[in-house]
Amino acid sequence: MTILSDKLNNTYLGTGRRKTSIARVRLIPGSGKLIINGFPGESYLQFSPNYLRISYEPLKTLGLSEEYDIYVRTEGGGLKGQADAIRLGIARALCRINPDNRTALKSEGFLTRDARVKERKKYGLRKARKAPQYSKR
Repeated sequence: MTILSDKLNNTYLGTGRRKTSIARVRLIPGSGKLIINGFPGESYLQFSPNYLRISYEPLKTLGLSEEYDIYVRTEGGGLKGQADAIRLGIARALCRINPDNRTALKSEGFLTRDARVKERKKYGLRKARKAPQYSKR
């Protein structure tokens, strides 16, 4: 069994996934900084305001933007998938901090894992569903 929270260190863990991206999130009481794979969140997400907004949404919904430092280890996929995985991981960690947060996060859809993944390519086809061009003669 894995440890989901450490009361002595006030560390709360959450895991998020999206497509092929996996994000392991640690929330620690602090000033609100975001560290992803050892880099500041802004530089890792290439200063994209959309990806930063997506990542911080659960904290802003609960009004806790400046209360926790966020340390993330993420791998796989692209920046959009990683940002969505970070959002899910943060939301799950916030539920571990206080179970009352669950209703607000659930109503905003932050606890729902997006199950859509890329469909595999089938033999005899060019892509997952694209058939080769048909020639009558």
